[in-house]
Amino acid sequence: MNLDTIGDWSRTHYTSRVTPEMDGGEVALFGWVQEIRDLGGIRFIILQDREGTIQVTIPKKRILPEVLAKSDLLQKRFSLAVKGTVKKTTMTPRGVEIIPSAIKILSQATEQLPIDITGKTPANIEARLDARALDLSLEKNLAAFKIQHVALEAIRSYLFEKGFLEVHTPRIIGSATEGGAELFSVDYFGQKAYLAQSPQLYKEELTMSFEKVFEVGPFFRAEESHTRRHLSEFTSVDVEAAFENAQDVMTLLEQVIHYACVTVRERCTAELSTLKYKFEVPDVPFKRLTYDQVLNDLKDQGVAIQWGEDIPTEAFRELGKLYPYFYFITDWPTHAKAFYIKPRPDKPEVCEGFDLMWRYIELVSGGTRISSKEQLMERMSEKGLNPESFKYHLQAFDYGMPPHAGWAIGLERLTMIMTGKKNIREVTLYPRDKVRLTP
Repeated sequence: MNLDTIGDWSRTHYTSRVTPEMDGGEVALFGWVQEIRDLGGIRFIILQDREGTIQVTIPKKRILPEVLAKSDLLQKRFSLAVKGTVKKTTMTPRGVEIIPSAIKILSQATEQLPIDITGKTPANIEARLDARALDLSLEKNLAAFKIQHVALEAIRSYLFEKGFLEVHTPRIIGSATEGGAELFSVDYFGQKAYLAQSPQLYKEELTMSFEKVFEVGPFFRAEESHTRRHLSEFTSVDVEAAFENAQDVMTLLEQVIHYACVTVRERCTAELSTLKYKFEVPDVPFKRLTYDQVLNDLKDQGVAIQWGEDIPTEAFRELGKLYPYFYFITDWPTHAKAFYIKPRPDKPEVCEGFDLMWRYIELVSGGTRISSKEQLMERMSEKGLNPESFKYHLQAFDYGMPPHAGWAIGLERLTMIMTGKKNIREVTLYPRDKVRLTP
């Protein structure tokens, strides 16, 4: 088959923008063949682009011969350009169809596709991920990532409005950001280096100059966990603010989440409808629970956790039944949090760290940071970390490190909440976890 070129054609509309009110008008559309239905004297082509679908109707006896000949060649997922006339009709769900005057076939597709692009025949997630480029063309998948896009746009907009500057920190680092064994090591010109777990230390240092910063980007954790909510490469939305404490940034966080939720509800009605997901905007302020209160609540549910221990997933599932939406957990045991989280001055065994939960899922971790070099070195030693490995970070504390606080949102987990998806890989374009490195 000889393929066409775009030539001087240009798109006039996305499919979703073609309405019955445009009856008689001329349009040029680009997209892919989703379905073909041939009823003898008439042929229907469902053309899909990123905004939706539209029916291209070909009455065989009344269409130009060259257009009919082109339509004879079509198969699913062929890439097309179509010029034609908008026609108002009662025969399609949207009340509109296109009668083509010209068709260009821009690319072909294999006859046997690995998954059903209409979504009518479901495929398991592994088969879908193996054919991810095709899988992402399904309307429900497009809807999920449009929601993610709108949510992130809203978060950025809100932080800009509050005076935050967007920054970009290194992904290849010389020492562990947060300690522990959850590091991917790389050969950096003969030196041992690591993929960054978070921008934590960099964003703290940047508060000394920019005061209020945020970063959106990928980070890496070599966790052994292989669950529906863990990734080895994930997108984090990190915030750090000088001259603020945990209470200040918790207030900021709930405002950011609320604004993002309102924006998604207002701008993503079609996408939420596609997903058949009833999305509710949370009330603010969010409920605040202390670690001690959580342990008491769990005890009342028959789940006993010794003070100082981390809270396991099954316990969080029970807690999520009591608190089925957003809630903070504060006043964690100091030893349970990262070395840079500040102990409470009045009660050093607990710290000014917090987690924002949604039901049983940890969505955000944050807190007041230690701004004293001596105290930070003490906490490093308590955590079994060598301060010498952090010498470049520690030297920044000699230059007037301000009191500061911040948090980090897992973007994929936030998207799960906003789309009703149960598996984090559904809301990750090309997921990386313990067992998947391709495509």
